[in-house]
Amino acid sequence: MANLKGKVALVTGGTGGIGAAICLRLADSGAKVATNYRNEEKAQQWLKEVKAKGYDIKIYQADVSDFEACTDLVKKIGAELGPVDILVNNAGVTKDGTFRKMSKEQWDTVMKINLDSLYNVTKQVVEGMMERGWGRIINISSINGQKGQLGQTNYCASKAGMHGFTMALAQEVARKGVTVNTVSPGYIATEMVMAVPEDIRKQVIASIPIGRLGTPEEVAAMVEFLTSDESGFTTGADFSMNGGQHMM
Repeated sequence: MANLKGKVALVTGGTGGIGAAICLRLADSGAKVATNYRNEEKAQQWLKEVKAKGYDIKIYQADVSDFEACTDLVKKIGAELGPVDILVNNAGVTKDGTFRKMSKEQWDTVMKINLDSLYNVTKQVVEGMMERGWGRIINISSINGQKGQLGQTNYCASKAGMHGFTMALAQEVARKGVTVNTVSPGYIATEMVMAVPEDIRKQVIASIPIGRLGTPEEVAAMVEFLTSDESGFTTGADFSMNGGQHMM
């Protein structure tokens, strides 16, 4: 397990699914962890549950599609916990539909939350990381950003764009001790996936060579490695975690 004692980690969209598992994993590694939320009731319930397990994770209301909100978010974290050393850009949404039926609102919402958020949040922390000579930025993309998916032109474009962002920024900050990587999960047993009808879920699992869904904890373990000192020679990479469903 990585030794993240003294490090401050911000995980966007961390109150459910993969993001929640990442928050707990980084906290277990010694980091001071913060996350943002939009749904007050859901976030407070999650916070109550993790506090009962002994975790002290800070949560802040902030919309990652809003640049000024992200500025305020990082200022608050800096004042309470210290400057952000680790950023996991995890927040994301879907607004699915075939392209010819897709509304401008569906396109814009997904782009703003999934892709514009990378600029909005990373802009707040990257210079500080470079000045201190250490930083870790991990962008959570998707298998569908690699292979495409019918009915998800907005989502696939946003997730493919995340890795383009990763590769470019990685080159800019590499000599300053900052690494930037992408993790692209396939079908993970989150609440959203488990809500899919069982017969459809079985069809999905049948297409995965390993023969099962992934777990949020497996994704969190990969993220944890990418935050460690041992990952210092790893940057600009895209880590596929899909059980062999799509091999590049």
